Amino acid sequence: MGGVRCLPLLCQVLWLHQDAVELESMEVQKFYRSMRAAGGLIAALLVLGQVVGNAAAPDDVLAARRGWRWLTTKAYLPPDFDQQVFDNLWQHWEEPARTAAEQATPEERRRLTFSRYGLTENPDRPEGVALQYVANGNGGWSMNCLACHTGKVAGKVVLGAPNSLYALQTLTDDVRLTKLPLGKPFAHMDKGALLYPLGGSIGTTNAVMFGKILMTYRDPDLGVHVRGLPTGLLHHDHDAPAWWNVKKKKRLYADAFVPKNHRAIMQFLLIPSNGPDKFRAWEKEYRDILAWIEAVEAPRFPWPVDGELARAGEHVFRSHCAECHGTYGSASSYPERVIPIDEIGTDRVRFDSLDADSRGAYAGSWFTRLDELETVLEPKGYVAPPLDGIWASAPYLHNGSVPTLWHLFHPAQRPVVWQRDEDGYDRERVGLTVRARDELPADATDPRQKRRYFDTRLPGKSAQGHDFPDRLSPDEKRQVLEYLKTL
Repeated sequence: MGGVRCLPLLCQVLWLHQDAVELESMEVQKFYRSMRAAGGLIAALLVLGQVVGNAAAPDDVLAARRGWRWLTTKAYLPPDFDQQVFDNLWQHWEEPARTAAEQATPEERRRLTFSRYGLTENPDRPEGVALQYVANGNGGWSMNCLACHTGKVAGKVVLGAPNSLYALQTLTDDVRLTKLPLGKPFAHMDKGALLYPLGGSIGTTNAVMFGKILMTYRDPDLGVHVRGLPTGLLHHDHDAPAWWNVKKKKRLYADAFVPKNHRAIMQFLLIPSNGPDKFRAWEKEYRDILAWIEAVEAPRFPWPVDGELARAGEHVFRSHCAECHGTYGSASSYPERVIPIDEIGTDRVRFDSLDADSRGAYAGSWFTRLDELETVLEPKGYVAPPLDGIWASAPYLHNGSVPTLWHLFHPAQRPVVWQRDEDGYDRERVGLTVRARDELPADATDPRQKRRYFDTRLPGKSAQGHDFPDRLSPDEKRQVLEYLKTL
């Protein structure tokens, strides 16, 4: 049976016939149920070694299962807020949201709160801490990686999907307003947001600058120091990539400058209270977390696909797109090709935001000492990503500026300003259900309201570039669009 990636059909059989499978332990059953409730076939994948003929689980399956446990139960960061703060957030919302929450039942108010901030229920702890946070044992909510890397697609939670509804800046602003009258101390996120922006729109964050700021206060061995404020900060919003494609990559980030390893995904733990000893102590756990990330599989398009149109689209794709994005199916390949910035033509703020000194500081640090590949100090552009599950990873481009694949294929018709709804899905255009505008509405005066709109005129948020689909005929565009649903 070989390994976790060789039996997709059997994984689906296990999914469909869960009751016929005898699981070995209550722990595995609990894990299976929680993953299944979260909406992924990954549940069957991760317990495969435990359920087939009572065979011993492969090491990567065990590591992935441990990784899920670390990710969802262990607090690696201090809490951002406690339950009392969470329960009172609504009191500081702008109107009419505040009145709606005031008139709601406690259950409805919780739903409104989750909706406002892009949070989802953890199936293993309903009515408890959200899936994107971990209970720290003292009533606190500590952020985990799923805050950015697991969200809803068409109203259902999809593990590893970009959380395109996560409202980090709004949540932090509301937390700070709530803490003041309660006499609660500000946490690291509350303080940081007073100095640096966290995100200009829901679903995107200033993640690249977070990393640069945090690295400023570390020596190569991750010892903490204070030698002045970070300089050369070019704040911009970034869209989280889909985790199910990590397994295909040798490098991480939009410009592919970082070699992939488990240490690289620990960079965002670099708050001052996490000293070098903690990183070394946690390293084994993050090996497991990376194993879980690499076990996540892309979700299948859940609606009918025009097979004839998709087959025609595959031929067009192989002729026009595969050179950069790879091939799919039984003989798949991924070239991990970096496209020069002037050729791709997409917003270059991300590209310009890290200079050679910043990249060099990372390259000389503890994070890279396991790497067989070199850190790229002067990248040439952006990497063309794998397209598995692309239907579920909207919005598109590295900054999340394009709401649907149809808009990606029609550059001249990309909206200037757009607002998405929470649970809708555009099956024809493949992506978010949005309302397009030429301007922000006049009544969107509160910053928290403005962040619900994606304004492509703002720095770092341009929807220009990737004009390659203009080389295709209208029929070819429809064909490729249909084919992409099948990946």
